Amino acid sequence: MKTELIETLTSTFEAHAQQTENGVEYWLARDLQHLLGYTEWRNFTVVVSKAKTACERSGHAIGDHFVDVNKMVDLGSGSQREIDDIMLTRYACYLTAQNGDPKKPEIAFAQTDEHVANNQAVRKTLLARGIPPESLPPARLHMRVCRCFAGS
Repeated sequence: MKTELIETLTSTFEAHAQQTENGVEYWLARDLQHLLGYTEWRNFTVVVSKAKTACERSGHAIGDHFVDVNKMVDLGSGSQREIDDIMLTRYACYLTAQNGDPKKPEIAFAQTDEHVANNQAVRKTLLARGIPPESLPPARLHMRVCRCFAGS
């Protein structure tokens, strides 16, 4: 992927970040829907549902990362209508991207970008704990990382 496109996709994602009054960073699912290449809300909610399952299965409370909200939108007639939306933490955005359709270029980028960032974070954690990742066989790497995090 071209560097310019990567920078554009990343900055566009970051530009949609908002903050609660308490300083909690979040994105609205209807914004993320378009950023990830989904045109229909009903299709995107299937992806968000899978992300919620992944969140719960990983031991996190869904309500900490996915908060149902409503917002008003303007209609062509000049009136307004209330629609459903979801406030997503960065982690929820990550899970949503991981559960999206990899045939969509935006999803493929997000999955790759998040994967690289995750690998860098794991490497940094291992090094901070005095474990050179290159010295571990792949099968033991996962087990050792799990033990390190369990001991945190």
